[in-house]
Amino acid sequence: MPFTPIHMGPGILIKSLLQGSFSLMVFGWSQIVMDIQPLFVMITGEGHLHGFSHTFVGATLLAIAAALSGKYLSEIGLYLLLRDREAWGVIGWPVAFFSAFTGAFSHVVLDGIMHADVQPFFPVASNNPFLGLLTIDALHGACLISGAVGGIVYFGLQILRGEFRFSKPLKLD
Repeated sequence: MPFTPIHMGPGILIKSLLQGSFSLMVFGWSQIVMDIQPLFVMITGEGHLHGFSHTFVGATLLAIAAALSGKYLSEIGLYLLLRDREAWGVIGWPVAFFSAFTGAFSHVVLDGIMHADVQPFFPVASNNPFLGLLTIDALHGACLISGAVGGIVYFGLQILRGEFRFSKPLKLD
């Protein structure tokens, strides 16, 4: 299924470790960009489900597109969520590109583990060395656990630094 949120687990873990040096929003945007081609194939029935977009060459091109567009889309999204320029700041180009490439390349590897039609090293090689490295259940579990651990680490570090705050006061009545 395109646009699986399970791919976000490793991104959440990376965000927890790198904090402001990684954009989870750009990472997530790159996940969506990667699955536009499979979605098109599912809708039209035309083409190879995990085709060129799920190769490292294709992922490189899509990561560039995701970084260029995701930087601005993420900044707009953060502004709308937080409504405070000092709270959200600006996503630097190195962070945008690193986050997009991390998202695109991890997407190729994760899908390569579970989908036989992924050819990560095309056009150099047509095999898939990632296929079956983990069972699908183990892969999903690893992604979910990495997301949970990442969330705990991220918020734990924020609390320890005294940086954790809600953008709006919570009403508990």
